[in-house]
Amino acid sequence: MLALRSGLARALSPRTLAPQVCSSFATGPRQYDRTFYEFRTYCLKPSKMNEFLEEVKKNIHLRTAHSELIGFWTVEFGGRMNKVFHIWKYDNFAHRSQVRGEAVAKDKEWQEKFLIPNLAHIYKQEIEITYLVPWCKLEKPPKEGVYELVIFQMKPGGPALWGDAFKRAVNAHVDLGYSKLVGVFHTEYGALNRVHVLWWHESADSRAAGRHQSHEDPRVVAAVRESVNYLVSQQNMFLIPTSYSPLK
Repeated sequence: MLALRSGLARALSPRTLAPQVCSSFATGPRQYDRTFYEFRTYCLKPSKMNEFLEEVKKNIHLRTAHSELIGFWTVEFGGRMNKVFHIWKYDNFAHRSQVRGEAVAKDKEWQEKFLIPNLAHIYKQEIEITYLVPWCKLEKPPKEGVYELVIFQMKPGGPALWGDAFKRAVNAHVDLGYSKLVGVFHTEYGALNRVHVLWWHESADSRAAGRHQSHEDPRVVAAVRESVNYLVSQQNMFLIPTSYSPLK
């Protein structure tokens, strides 16, 4: 009976809970100002691809009069064919609303010369809002070349979970001279826990050589292996800058 009472007393006594470790649920981190980058991807009808690019070339100055274009590329491989990808910079969401809801919408020349005649050539649009990660700034390549956009889908939990490991993997390539980093962007609107890394290369062959060398370097292998623990999927797209792209 005494043992029964002792067990019952232990069961009814207040329990001391083990301390819980919590991480931030924020989708950040982001750079410390409100600047963001809009990623726009257009899939075009195959027969209209060249015509669309020529029309953009003739009229892009009308659109860039209202906000800053960072880069405009065609997808060479690693994704759907007949696809263009472009990045626009905005100071904040009020700036974007003013540009797209007022300035661009009321620009009759842009509407009549480009938007109305060419909108039917686009059969799919994708838009993402991204921030530069705080440990990265947008870099300009030293000369003209080609680009690679690597899209990483990371495990849920945000940079609080995988940010440090991801940073070490990226910087391993940069610090050892295997790749030229343009920017690292974290998605705010779109698929969450997605990171876009934009690289510059002199050519497709120099990219292939650098990738082969980096994969033989134990310092890079160790850093990447740590980050892979948090990786869900990865897509690499090879991009060719257009003649009117600010990033060439």
